[in-house]
Amino acid sequence: MIDANAWQQANPLFSVRGLSKSYGGRIGCADVSFDLYPGEVMGIVGESGSGKSTLLNCISGQMAPDSGEVLFDTRTEGLKDTRKMRESERRMLARTDWAFVHQNPRDGLRMGVSAGGNVGERLMAVGARHYGDIRDSALDWLGRVEIAADRVDDRPSAFSGGMQQRLQIARNLVTGPRLVFMDEPTGGLDVSVQARLLDLLRGLVREMGLSAIVVTHDLAVVRLLADRLMVMKSGHVVEAGLTDQVLDDPQHAYTQLLVSSVLQV
Repeated sequence: MIDANAWQQANPLFSVRGLSKSYGGRIGCADVSFDLYPGEVMGIVGESGSGKSTLLNCISGQMAPDSGEVLFDTRTEGLKDTRKMRESERRMLARTDWAFVHQNPRDGLRMGVSAGGNVGERLMAVGARHYGDIRDSALDWLGRVEIAADRVDDRPSAFSGGMQQRLQIARNLVTGPRLVFMDEPTGGLDVSVQARLLDLLRGLVREMGLSAIVVTHDLAVVRLLADRLMVMKSGHVVEAGLTDQVLDDPQHAYTQLLVSSVLQV
């Protein structure tokens, strides 16, 4: 996590401007704008149906918004609207500078391919060809996400849910992306498994200086991971600010309700 004062001195890595998406007469997200800076983690919270997943899918390229801009600081051209990129450019971006961690790890893994193969495929997608180097990198990353080296040739279907999620993280981070999208990364896991996974994620974010956008309904997750926080209700951002400030002193009635509901559990 970075010093908030540094945000004012850096250029945004990722900027969203006036993003909107509707489904017929129902609002998915409406006129959402924000900046994300290098090394910063943004949390997006809200109840089911609040629009947070729609927003994540639109900004990550999983879904086309109705309007708005999604700008990314490319290595060669500066901030560029990803919606105006050629399809080949978007695919390359998804393989290199971007990564997406799904709530259900099966959505982000090749279940019929070994653990090492899952990590190696990502490397091959960016041009790696030497089998020995690919396997060494896969073994290194399995170790970093606390998967034993002797499981390298096992398929993900033989892993627990927590191990599958750690494998998905290794597959996504092995190429050193600059921006990671996370959709409920600890959802559906036991509390003890969640805690280990959150410690792992927090360590990797700090170690690699990752920028990330984390969507979750769990306020404990964003308190641990996120520098800043946006609260969504009915497709609109109703409150935004530094995570601790928003959670410790919520201003909007909806945010107050979310925080008080957690405290009463």
